Amino acid sequence: MKDKIRIVNQRFDEVADLIIQPEIITDQKRYIKLNKEYKDLKALVDLGDKYLSVFNNLQEAKEIISDGSDPEMVEIAKLELEEANEKLPKLEDDLKFMLIPKDPEDAKNVIVEIRAGTGGDEASIFAGDLYRMYIKFASDKGWKTEIEDLSEGTSGGFKEIIFSVKGEEVYGTLKFESGVHRVQRVPQTETQGRVHTSAATVMVLPEAEEFDIDLKMSDVRIDYFCASGPGGQSVNTTYSAVRLTHEPSGIVAQCQDQKSQHKNKDKAFKVLRTRLYEQELQKKLDEDSAKRLTLVSSGDRSAKIRTYNYPQGRVTEHRIGLTIYDLNNVINGDLHKIIEELKLFENTEKLKATDETI
Repeated sequence: MKDKIRIVNQRFDEVADLIIQPEIITDQKRYIKLNKEYKDLKALVDLGDKYLSVFNNLQEAKEIISDGSDPEMVEIAKLELEEANEKLPKLEDDLKFMLIPKDPEDAKNVIVEIRAGTGGDEASIFAGDLYRMYIKFASDKGWKTEIEDLSEGTSGGFKEIIFSVKGEEVYGTLKFESGVHRVQRVPQTETQGRVHTSAATVMVLPEAEEFDIDLKMSDVRIDYFCASGPGGQSVNTTYSAVRLTHEPSGIVAQCQDQKSQHKNKDKAFKVLRTRLYEQELQKKLDEDSAKRLTLVSSGDRSAKIRTYNYPQGRVTEHRIGLTIYDLNNVINGDLHKIIEELKLFENTEKLKATDETI
């Protein structure tokens, strides 16, 4: 562990020197990346200093006890040895987890896409519930959200809603939400009180920045059309809605949320870049079996990652076998425990895979 701390300290000194170099400061892409690395390494260096301090105290205490020439100092050393033996394993475990290589995507903002799956109107209503759950969770985290596009359900909720989330470590927190979410409850339209099962699909995509994707305008077909849905008379009379088609891949992105054609076009390009970036990222994910639990399946009831059971007031996270009897708080945005457990599971698996490597 001491060798690893030494390597981290060495890299920290290198980065600290680099971020004050004029040529780095003028290169925004590299400067932002190094700044992020500096913050991450600083946390590691601080924890490493604590570990070394406790480790050195332990060694000194052992030497004093071994010498035995001063009975009073021996008694003090025994107390220090006991304290150090208590603290050291926890510090070592914390260091091991912090030394696990971070996913470079974790720091990115995200685009979240929620689509109603099986279950008709009830699936659309549930998609709306999930959207509100994430908005409340994001608000609690101090993140900013913005709707990119939506298609409302006939009885409430959404057939599809796409929104962006901006903040710190957003993808690293929300990436576990990708998958099929299932709800079991009595629908509003059910007259005989029977419990129905419906599903909605959630996709969490790391938002692509302009330098992440080399998007050629010649590859994109742009179509303008009249927006549909609520929004006043002008919605259906002006060509404000924008649809983009990336012809080489067939990926489509559209936006009709804003009255301004220019704003809709900007939003659609943001979604298109993100979907193209996600396509490339997916290839990497497929090669990494440790991340398979974050992959998205189709909106089918059988391919579920989480179930929200209203009659029993429980939420079951199927990937790690976690059940919480606190559905009301979860659906109102309290996802902290579930996400922390998923992070712990993933980090434990990574720790096993990396063994003793940084």
